[in-house]
Parts: sequence; structure tokens; C-alpha cells
Amino acid sequence: MSYVDGFVIAVPTANKQAMIDHAKHFDPLFLEYGAIRVLECWGDDVPHGKQTDFFRAVAAKEDETVVFSWVEWPSKAIRDDAMARMMEDPRMDPSNPANQAMPFDGARMIFGGFSSVLELNA
Repeated sequence: MSYVDGFVIAVPTANKQAMIDHAKHFDPLFLEYGAIRVLECWGDDVPHGKQTDFFRAVAAKEDETVVFSWVEWPSKAIRDDAMARMMEDPRMDPSNPANQAMPFDGARMIFGGFSSVLELNA
């Protein structure tokens, strides 16, 4: 079964196109390094909870939208190898002026790796 990296970020709503452009620039690298699918999802039906929710998880402000993203890999081994190589890739270096700046506060991003335990397909 596949391995999934999940990400939740708060993006200034005014930066929606900048976030899409950023994803179009960087997401192909995941595919180049072996990912089988990348999804970027703009929140449009994200409820505020009473105790916890996506907004609190990333300290989203009133003028921000929650974005939920994931990268699907064939296996954890392929993902681990890819991530190690990507961290060395100059195209991922945020200090490189040729690379696009993140259109969101990366310090508030939450992320993690998940082993698949069930997969259903139509």
C-alpha cells in the first residue's frame, strides 16, 4: 500500500493564485522524485469546531484560508529516499533567489507521514 505525506497550511486568501503558482513550481519535484500523486486542496467547506479544527491547528487568521495537501508515494522507502534527495536539491533551497518564496507562513504548517491501512477504489 502507498505512503502519504499530509500538509495543512494557512494561506492568506488574497494569495490563492500565488499559492497555486508556488505549487505548480515545486510539486512537480515530488513527481520527479517518485511520488505518484500530489493534491493541493483549497478549503471551501471547513467548519470551525468547538474544541479543535483545521483553523486552530495552523493558527489561521480571519483573512486566511486553510489548504490541505498530500503527496502519495508508492512506499515509505521511496518517500524516505526522495525526501533525502530533495533536501539536497538546490531547487528546494528557500535561500536561492531563483526559487519562489512561500506565499504563506511555513512556521504554521503542520505535516506528517502516514502509512496506508485501507484503500478502497471505485
